[in-house]
Amino acid sequence: MVKTDFKLDEQPYASLFQIYQKEFLDVSVSQGLIHADSLALAGDGTPVVTSHRERKKRICNCKENGISNCRCDRYFSQPDCDIGWDSSRNCFYHGYDLYMLVDSQSDLPVFPHFSCASKHDSHGFLHTFFRMRSFLPDYTVSKVLLDSAHDAMPYYQYFQRENITPFIDLNGKGGKPPVYKNDFTIDEDGVPVCPSGHRMRRDGVEVAKGRMKFRCPKISRKNGRISCTCETPCSDAKYGRTVHLVMKDNPRLFNNPPRSSKEWKLEYNARTSAERSNKREKLDFKLEDGRHRSTKMWYCRLYHILMLQHLDARDLPLEPTLKKVILQTA
Repeated sequence: MVKTDFKLDEQPYASLFQIYQKEFLDVSVSQGLIHADSLALAGDGTPVVTSHRERKKRICNCKENGISNCRCDRYFSQPDCDIGWDSSRNCFYHGYDLYMLVDSQSDLPVFPHFSCASKHDSHGFLHTFFRMRSFLPDYTVSKVLLDSAHDAMPYYQYFQRENITPFIDLNGKGGKPPVYKNDFTIDEDGVPVCPSGHRMRRDGVEVAKGRMKFRCPKISRKNGRISCTCETPCSDAKYGRTVHLVMKDNPRLFNNPPRSSKEWKLEYNARTSAERSNKREKLDFKLEDGRHRSTKMWYCRLYHILMLQHLDARDLPLEPTLKKVILQTA
C-alpha cells in the first residue's frame, strides 16, 4: 500500500514550504520556467555533513562515579542524523542525505527532503516523491530521470500504473531474461538479439497492444526487391523475422522509448540537472557551512538557498538575448 497522506503540519518545514511554494515555486510556474502540468523530474541524493561526530550528552551520573564507558542512554540533539558513506569523498560522514527533486528542463529545485545519512538513494526517492505528491497535488509528473541506484522492478511497475515514463539507468545486477521468444536473447539495452548475434532494428510501437516491434537488421531493399542478406536467416519471410516485446512482460527492460534509442539517451542526459542543483546548493551557496543543531534550522538554511536559486533564474535573460550577449562578447 502506497502512503501518500503526509500531513504538511507534521513536517518540520511546514511553514517554510508554504512560503517557498507561494512566493517562489508557483511564481516560477507562472513565468513558464517550470511546467507544472507535465513535470520531468530528475532525482538524486547528496551527502550533507552537519558535524564531525555525533552530538550527544550524558543523562546519567556514571562519569561522576568514576565510570567513563557506561552504556546508559544518551541525549542526541539531532536524532535524525547518523553515519553514512560518501562515495565521492571516499569517507564516512555524520549528517543527512539530502534528496532533491529537480525540474530537468530548468534545473530549478521542486522539492527537497532530509533523510539520515545511512539511507540509500532508492529509499530517499520514495520518501521525497510521495511527500511531494501530497504537498503538490496539482502538479502532474510525466517523466522521472533517475540513476542506476533506483533500478528496481517495483519502480517501473508503479510508474506504469501512474502513466509516468521512467528513464532509469540499469545497474547490471537486476538481470535480464536469458532467452525470449524461444531463440532470442535480450541485450543490456533491452533490445532483442537474433540467433546470429545481430541486434534487431526497432520498427515502431503498438500502443494499443502495449508492445514494441523489432525486425531483422539484415533486410536489404534494392531495385524494389526485398531480400535478407544474413548468411544464416532465421525466417523464410521476405520481410525478415520480427519480434514483439510485450512491455508488461518486463517493464524494467522493455520500455518506450527503449534505452538503445536516441530519444532515451537525449532525455536521460538531462538527469544531470539534479547534480547541478546539488552543486549550487553545496558549493555556491555553502549549505554545509551551517552550524545548526536541529533539523528545523537546517531546513531554514536549505529553503533559503532554494529561494535564491529561483530568484537567480528569474534574473537570467531570455534565450535569444543570452545568445546575442554571448555572440557579441565572443
